Amino acid sequence: MTDHDARPSGFSTRAIHAGQEPDRRTGAVVPAIYQVSTYKQDGVGGLREGYEYSRSANPTRTALEECLAALEEGGRGFAFASGLAGQDTVIRALLRPGDHVVVPTDAYGGTYRLINKVAQPWGIEHTAAAIADVDAVRQAIRPGQTKVVWVETPTNPLLGIADIRAVADVAHEAGALLAVDNTFATPYLQQPLALGADVVMHSTTKYCGGHSDVVGGAVVTARQIDVAGFEDAADRIAFHQNSMGAVAGPFDAWLVLRGLKTLGLRMDRHCDNAEKVVAFLQDHPAVSAVHYPGLATHPGHDVATKQMLRYGGMVSFQVKAGEQAAVDLCARTTVFTLGESLGGVESLIEHPGRMTHASVAGTELEVPADLVRLSVGIEDADDLVADLERALPRA
Repeated sequence: MTDHDARPSGFSTRAIHAGQEPDRRTGAVVPAIYQVSTYKQDGVGGLREGYEYSRSANPTRTALEECLAALEEGGRGFAFASGLAGQDTVIRALLRPGDHVVVPTDAYGGTYRLINKVAQPWGIEHTAAAIADVDAVRQAIRPGQTKVVWVETPTNPLLGIADIRAVADVAHEAGALLAVDNTFATPYLQQPLALGADVVMHSTTKYCGGHSDVVGGAVVTARQIDVAGFEDAADRIAFHQNSMGAVAGPFDAWLVLRGLKTLGLRMDRHCDNAEKVVAFLQDHPAVSAVHYPGLATHPGHDVATKQMLRYGGMVSFQVKAGEQAAVDLCARTTVFTLGESLGGVESLIEHPGRMTHASVAGTELEVPADLVRLSVGIEDADDLVADLERALPRA
């Protein structure tokens, strides 16, 4: 919950140092875990560096929030107990009953459930649009009612790509904010605020933490928001973060900080391995389609090349033999672990239709039944390819 003073330094330098100066008292180079609920005041209202109660602010969380803002080239960062807690706070802070949101037709099931089952009964209306199609986004906007265009890029699980700059222009023309879920790309591969977005969101459980040992979320706002009526968006989010209270605990904040220090290194390895897995899957006779923005045949390849450093560690593909073959495949791998979530050092495999996206079955966001999603980890690539080769059915 801090203002960020940008410094002209490289990504990994910021990841290691932003918000994390050596401790003034001891010289410790790693931020302390302030496992504390309250703070001694120097007289009534005499707060030391603004700390009074850890729901409102905690030094470990402050360090993480400053670092996240620096990595996203944003103005203020906010750390939450989960990615969905951050998204819920954005919805409550920026929208009012009667407002309208444009959401992707290909989105994380939990996000759509939040908007469709929690926000909609509160009075928030939504329309799903193919976010790769700028005209479709424009047509989905309701002039005067649409307040947020909500984007994932790449999307989960079909790896669709939105042109952030073009969608930002469309949203702003309509007086709406552009909010981008940057979880798959991470701030290392893509920085939506620099492309015109107003709000960036993360599940820090994923690549930012990177080791499958923490649940967390983050929201970062642009240094300046020029959309009329939303100039105070960062203050609104700060107020709701404190009022709603779904904040990151100090140890969880510390774990995410530790993960961010190696984010650049890990993402390069995730990308290297994903590219090798994709090359294998493309030539396999049991695979009918591979979804990866690094492929020249991917419909969003040119846009991804323009706005991403590399193409990420997430891969999805479809199995020719159908749904049961896809389910059976998920049970046969040994290096790829069958499990939900993504972005850890270990490789994961899942069947979205029955797992992460089961909640959107029967809706316009329903995913193909023969789809398999991979979170490609940082193991030896040859072992990952061999594992898939053993598990895939023979055509």
